Formats: sequence, C-alpha cells, structure tokens
Amino acid sequence: MAERRVNVGWAEGLHARPASLFVRAATATGVPVTIAKARGNPVNAASMLAVLGLGAQGGEEIVLASDAEGADAALDRLAKLVSEGLEELPETV
Repeated sequence: MAERRVNVGWAEGLHARPASLFVRAATATGVPVTIAKARGNPVNAASMLAVLGLGAQGGEEIVLASDAEGADAALDRLAKLVSEGLEELPETV
C-alpha cells in the first residue's frame, strides 16, 4: 500500500473550495485513493461529503493511501496539491 503523510497547506483546511479542488484532483487520477486524519479512519478521497466530514484543519496531518496500480504518481500529485495549498489544479492532475 502506497501512502503519503502531508500537512494541509490551506489555512482554512479542507473546507469548501479546497475540498472541491482536492476531490476533483482525486477523481482525475483515475486511481482509488483514501484520505484520513492521522490515526483516523480512511474515507474515499473522491467523495466531497466524506472529505468535508473529515474536518481537516490547516496544518493538520492527513494520510493519503492507495494500493492500485499507478498509486505512487497519483499520491505524489495529490500530496503536492494538499501540502502547498494550491488554488488551482496542477497541469499534471
């Protein structure tokens, strides 16, 4: 299982617009990915309600994971998006 641990780079956390960007990026990878708070239960990263339900705050550690083929590249892209708090989807997503 591939895994990335990153701190949320958006000051407001994974709420509203940042969550929407993240979910769109997770869906675009074509790889099933889960997201969880550190020591929390993983949820589907492609589900807006599930991601919002995490209540991840700015600076809080989250865990992205997948065991699908192509997981490493997908997790790298998602980790970059989350850790840098990007306001737009990177071209590589």
